Amino acid sequence: MEKIFIGKFVKTHGIKGEIKVRSNFKYKNKVFKEGFKVYISDQEFIINSYRIHQEYDMLTFKGIENINDIFPYKGSDIYINKEDLKLENNEFLDSDLINLEVYMDSEFKGIVQEINYLNKDKKLLMVSGKLVPFELIKEINFDEKKIELERVDGLL
Repeated sequence: MEKIFIGKFVKTHGIKGEIKVRSNFKYKNKVFKEGFKVYISDQEFIINSYRIHQEYDMLTFKGIENINDIFPYKGSDIYINKEDLKLENNEFLDSDLINLEVYMDSEFKGIVQEINYLNKDKKLLMVSGKLVPFELIKEINFDEKKIELERVDGLL
């Protein structure tokens, strides 16, 4: 199973086992829904309900009806199984870009080493030790494992 990080369990809410999750996950609409499986500290939980409250994603789980049943997991990361995420052809996870070759005007510039997040709306690719804004991505070809960037002189 390939696990994908989707958020962090930051607090409980009330006494019936509802939790507050801080998440910037791109595909919340596919994950935060009744019946979807998530993993907290390698324990499987099935989402019973979802709602948004202030800046938090609020979840309850099947079989959890008491704060004491979920409280030991507070502060833990929340994951999903990548196979459970059903993405359309034009959808991808940021992590899918890692190890793709990067080109500018068909000239090889390096390989994506990691993704850096400045905030929820601003992401950067780390390409051979240099940061490149996501907005410069012109085309992604997963079959050929390459990314074509807009031309910016002096960038790479």
